[in-house]
Amino acid sequence: MRIPKGWVPVMSKEIAASLVAKGMVELKVPEKEFTALLEELILDELMVEDRLNAEIREMLKQHEAEIEKGRLDYRKVFDLTKQKILKERNIII
Repeated sequence: MRIPKGWVPVMSKEIAASLVAKGMVELKVPEKEFTALLEELILDELMVEDRLNAEIREMLKQHEAEIEKGRLDYRKVFDLTKQKILKERNIII
């Protein structure tokens, strides 16, 4: 995640307040609940890359022997795998 987790509650509160003030949303729940839902959504979205990186590390464990022997550059294989998965799944990070 590229944004510190501590910033998410502040961002959520500011976004929620701005949306309400500009009349872009009509709340059917208390603003505090809306802010909490927004915070959860933002955190989930920010953690997509973290989950993807963990998935790729698991995939590369299958090729651990070749990487350790120097036949494959771990960073290069990691980056290539990540780009392939991003394209296949149509993920924008």
